[in-house]
Amino acid sequence: MEIAVISSLNWRTRKRIRTGFTRTFAYLFTTALALVFAAPFLWMLSTSLQDPVQLTTYPPKWVPGPMVWGNYPASMSYPMRPFGTFFKNSFIYTILATAGVTISSAFVAYGFARLDFRGRDALFILVLSTMMLPHEVTLIPQYLIFHKLKWIDTLKPLVVPPWFGSAFDIFLLRQFFLTIPRELDEAAILDGCDYFGILWRVMLPLSKPAVVTVIAFSIVGTWNNFMGPLIYLNSTDKLTVAVGLSLFRQMAGGEGFVDMGQVMAASVTSLAPMIVLFLAAQRYFITGIHMTGLKEG
Repeated sequence: MEIAVISSLNWRTRKRIRTGFTRTFAYLFTTALALVFAAPFLWMLSTSLQDPVQLTTYPPKWVPGPMVWGNYPASMSYPMRPFGTFFKNSFIYTILATAGVTISSAFVAYGFARLDFRGRDALFILVLSTMMLPHEVTLIPQYLIFHKLKWIDTLKPLVVPPWFGSAFDIFLLRQFFLTIPRELDEAAILDGCDYFGILWRVMLPLSKPAVVTVIAFSIVGTWNNFMGPLIYLNSTDKLTVAVGLSLFRQMAGGEGFVDMGQVMAASVTSLAPMIVLFLAAQRYFITGIHMTGLKEG
């Protein structure tokens, strides 16, 4: 009996040690991997606090000395690079485009998830197939259409298309809607809700992780969008932050000189809203992506 008890204790001890070793190794490996991915951002942050002399020092310094905090106000103060206006334009563009893609995708996803109509599955496959079409293929036709509408050099070519939905966001929301029991729809109907009421009062509140994920992805993609504003916007006072950063190479220093410290300072400043967004919504990313694959539909 004593031998069995001792054997059991030894087994539990060995299991506890193995579990602790495995967990420690996993944490160390994850931390090392995170540092590898964070290295470019850390180098950008370090460069933003260096002057031109430090930037030419070999070997390069990860920790600047002294730190040149003046790069940040200097990068925003050039009249030819009105970053205050760029940020305002980016915020307007991001808010309008995100609101449009979230609202329209939610309506379409609800229709594919809950409404029964002829050709629904075929139409859903058609919507998904648009994700396989490269953006470059439709670039010229879209430009010609917007030129005919006299929308060039306005935010309309960037803001209006998102209000027609996004195939990826439609898929994401539809898959999440399918995980919600239909009994809740029936209960809402008995309480007098119509289709819009079911979507607004039942589906969306229960789909908060997926909705927040769609919003976050849209904000990041819109804020970092470079190609669209570059093509459709011509006036400096209408540019977004992503395109405004490219003006450093054209104007910084006057005679072709680019102060990389100021470039990186402006880049860090433009990236700050996305970092805050990710820290605030990271748990919704995981939940939203995980839950979308629970049911096929």
